[in-house]
Amino acid sequence: MDLRREALLGLFLFSFCLSVSCNLVFDVQHKFKGRERSLNALRSHDLRRHGRLLSVIDLELGGNGHPAETGLYFAKIGLGTPPVDFHVQVDTGSDILWVNCMGCSNCPKESDIDVELQLYDPKRSSTAGVVTCDEPFCSAMYKSVTEGCRPDVLCEYKVIYGDGSATSGYFVKDHVQLQGVVGKHKTTATNGSIIFGCGAKQSGELGTSSEALDGILGFGQANSSMISQLAASGKVKKIFAHCLDNVNGGGIFAIGDMVAPRVKTTPVVPDQAHYNVVLIGVKVGSTALDLPLGLFEFSYRRDAIIDSGTTLAYLPEDIFQPLVKKILVAQPDLKLHTVDKDFTCFHYDESVDEAFPSVTFDFEESLNLTIYPHEYLFQIRDDIWCVGWQSSAGNSKNGKEIFLFGDLVLQNRLVYYNLENQTIGWTDFNCSKGIKLKDEKSGKVHTVGAHRLASAAPIALIGSLLPWLLPFTLLLIQ
Repeated sequence: MDLRREALLGLFLFSFCLSVSCNLVFDVQHKFKGRERSLNALRSHDLRRHGRLLSVIDLELGGNGHPAETGLYFAKIGLGTPPVDFHVQVDTGSDILWVNCMGCSNCPKESDIDVELQLYDPKRSSTAGVVTCDEPFCSAMYKSVTEGCRPDVLCEYKVIYGDGSATSGYFVKDHVQLQGVVGKHKTTATNGSIIFGCGAKQSGELGTSSEALDGILGFGQANSSMISQLAASGKVKKIFAHCLDNVNGGGIFAIGDMVAPRVKTTPVVPDQAHYNVVLIGVKVGSTALDLPLGLFEFSYRRDAIIDSGTTLAYLPEDIFQPLVKKILVAQPDLKLHTVDKDFTCFHYDESVDEAFPSVTFDFEESLNLTIYPHEYLFQIRDDIWCVGWQSSAGNSKNGKEIFLFGDLVLQNRLVYYNLENQTIGWTDFNCSKGIKLKDEKSGKVHTVGAHRLASAAPIALIGSLLPWLLPFTLLLIQ
């Protein structure tokens, strides 16, 4: 089911701000900061996570995204009245927010990543309400009112991932706590309403303490995502940016019209479930790869997904093989070995940036993405380096192998999503610095700095507030 085409959620009203357009900022933390993880666990994590590519959601930021530590970035949000903090994975590759709920069957009770897990309890929130099957939100998700629907029947969801893990529950509506920026380093608390999933049952890996969080917060394009709901209500523009810092940890996640730095952009491919952009060429160093031609053999064209919810980068075999071969031929005397079946590794005790070539991906509208050796190679032990590129051979979507850029190439770059004009852009950026967002009503420009979850404040709303993230299957219960 393509939720992007079916979810017509413009009827929902939100009270995030008093004026027409405001900006949002979130503090994010990396999920596995400082923890050693096996490379097998790294790829397995991505495999499980790719189940959300066909649907589900990805906000205080923090953490360190080093590939050898296996991880993603997560955020802290406050839900309910009085608010309770929840740690949720930030995911631009999925479309709903869900958290584990009181009474959940097989929900993890503790996490091995030093996060104190919580269970959302609608009964303890004075502003909570359930979403029934006859409400517009639910009928939009299912195209129509579900069979056997009565006014007292809950609107349910179920997500099944490729490894057999699953989450199921029902939708609720409640307040999310935000903080409005009213001056330099000054904020004021405010609440808004949103619809999200209340997880009632977890199975498989979702029920274990390994990599456990309270849920997922999606920033996908579907009308069910938080950014889409806010935009549909006219409270924000459908524009946001993130900068994921694997040097200092944490980073920036902001909703709003960014005025600095300026970034070059490329069009978003229309009518796709994810943030797809068109790749037209690849260079290793200064040499273009000889890639198969596209339609009518005029040029090479391939859609690539931009997804903050995945750790590595997954390339189709016709790109992966020549790219890795070209990289490694720069050092022909390397003794290669395989780690955890999928990772090509070698011993090297000098500067990799001086010994190996950079890799540049070229996109429409003259936008490029240059990945340096220290970014696509990572250390698992002293002087032992592994190649971060992964082949997506055998994993296809609509008959095509997955082409996906995850945190391996997104980290330490400012990525800007302007869905008002359907473009995405990026630039190399020091994620510990600030970006500038414009308040549409007052015309004032606010600087938004980086955050690390361990020491940062809750989600921030910036701007015109006054008081105030392989092709598996998503199944929705019908």
